[in-house]
Amino acid sequence: MGINLANFLSSKSKSTKMIEFQDLEHMDGLSISTVSANLYKDNRDDLVLFYFRDGANHASVYTKSKIVSENIKWNLNQKNKKVFSLLVNTRNANAFTGKQGYQSLEKIANMISQQLTEKQKKDEDDPKKINSNQVIFGCTGTIGEVFPEDKIINQIPNLINKIKYTQNKFIWMKAALGIMTTDTKPKLVMEDCKIGNKKVKIYGIAKGSGMIHPNMATTLAYIFTDASLSNNLLKKLLIKNISTTFNAISCDGDTSTNDMVSIFSTEKVQNPFIQNIHDIKLKSFDISLNKVLLNLAKRIVSDGEGASKFITINVANCKTEIDGKKIAFSIANSPLVKTAIAGEDPNWGRILMAIGKAGPAINLKKLSIKFGNIIIVKDGKIHQSYDENKVANYMKNEKIDLNISISTGLKHFTAYTMDLTKKYIEINADYRS
Repeated sequence: MGINLANFLSSKSKSTKMIEFQDLEHMDGLSISTVSANLYKDNRDDLVLFYFRDGANHASVYTKSKIVSENIKWNLNQKNKKVFSLLVNTRNANAFTGKQGYQSLEKIANMISQQLTEKQKKDEDDPKKINSNQVIFGCTGTIGEVFPEDKIINQIPNLINKIKYTQNKFIWMKAALGIMTTDTKPKLVMEDCKIGNKKVKIYGIAKGSGMIHPNMATTLAYIFTDASLSNNLLKKLLIKNISTTFNAISCDGDTSTNDMVSIFSTEKVQNPFIQNIHDIKLKSFDISLNKVLLNLAKRIVSDGEGASKFITINVANCKTEIDGKKIAFSIANSPLVKTAIAGEDPNWGRILMAIGKAGPAINLKKLSIKFGNIIIVKDGKIHQSYDENKVANYMKNEKIDLNISISTGLKHFTAYTMDLTKKYIEINADYRS
């Protein structure tokens, strides 16, 4: 599980398009630190601290699972307008750990808040007292194992001592690597945009590779902006944009206990005051936020456990968007569809099967199915130009587009998934080894 950052950055062994990274730079009001708490069997970074020197406005969306991790419970119980710190650990989900897991977070939050308060006194002209309820957590890893409280507490002084007030692409890469579990590559993106005439930044990192399904899954994603936006506005923007990004992906149909997508605003750019999500001055930010979320979500699918294909499923001409989503995910979560694509088999009958079982009404006489631009079915019949060899050749591509029209209306939905390979079974069979 060890990760050599220098080797990783110089490696050209993977030719996938998703291996390309943007160079995230400095963002005012945010500091980052990474260390190893030896949560794994080697010295890879497994603790990542994000520190907001003046606090940050924030909003989060969480898993819809009825069983949630202790850190999700902790985060939901903290009602402060501003947070000063986010601590992310890997290897242990802190789920199904009960009182011990929650009380561990209390102890860790107390220690972080006390030491950051001392750092404020040392480094700031106007030091602030940071409270434990201004610290939130992200946890990811194995469910049901005792939370490693002592190992993490022992590294808090080191973590805070290593805080970097100025970031560069190396520090951002370390943070993205530090939150990974079964991921094979880090996920980080950025966008620049404007609110009014003020330029603002939106940065994002994420982890996720398996147990991925709408309502997120074993997904952690953290978005940072220097814009001045209220908690209420951040929440509305996040909910608005999550439905077509993180809630439009699926790797294996499973939803985890720990999912969270959070956005933090350091308010270092004094952009025009925005009160309404429909304010025209917010349009560029809204579009850019969607791009960041979608880019991260696609990177998660591309890095799906054992994935060899990135699959886009466009379902068009539906009566409702919900109908389109049901059909898209019926296809995306079908093991028969996913294994056929892994085997590069143009078995379009499995697509038909998945459409039929999804539930929504279809206009069979107008149904069309295309693989890329190749017409398979048109007007409910096999197209006269259908050539299986041509489709089989298309299936060799790394990116597969499935385009379906059900002709019952004007709505559409796009979902993203990956194929199901032998490697997926190997990874998950050996997950705790």
